[in-house]
Amino acid sequence: MVAKPGAAVESALPLELRSGYHVNSNTPSDDYLIPLRLTWDPGPLAAASFVFPQPRMEKYSFSDKPLSVFNGDFQIVTRFKAAADAPLGPATMTGKLRTRLATTVCACRPRLWMFRCK
Repeated sequence: MVAKPGAAVESALPLELRSGYHVNSNTPSDDYLIPLRLTWDPGPLAAASFVFPQPRMEKYSFSDKPLSVFNGDFQIVTRFKAAADAPLGPATMTGKLRTRLATTVCACRPRLWMFRCK
């Protein structure tokens, strides 16, 4: 991605979940559920906002009510803002994705994935 000092730029993080798996959305149905969270470490760009897809409301046997989840292929868009005095040239941003992967019968322990974007 290319950003000029003082300008805004968007970047999409594509995610692909195998069939049968889901993650809670960024706005889970219950307080005890772990939301999908994307964060970025400080760098030449600052995350101004995030755009998540519309979650699906799905009913699972382990819950009395439908859950707000993501499954299949989706993306999270980050809207970045470059500082007016941002240095020119290539840079790397480090992000973290926190979630709990689950199926219809079990949930994995919460995970934190780190990644880099140039």
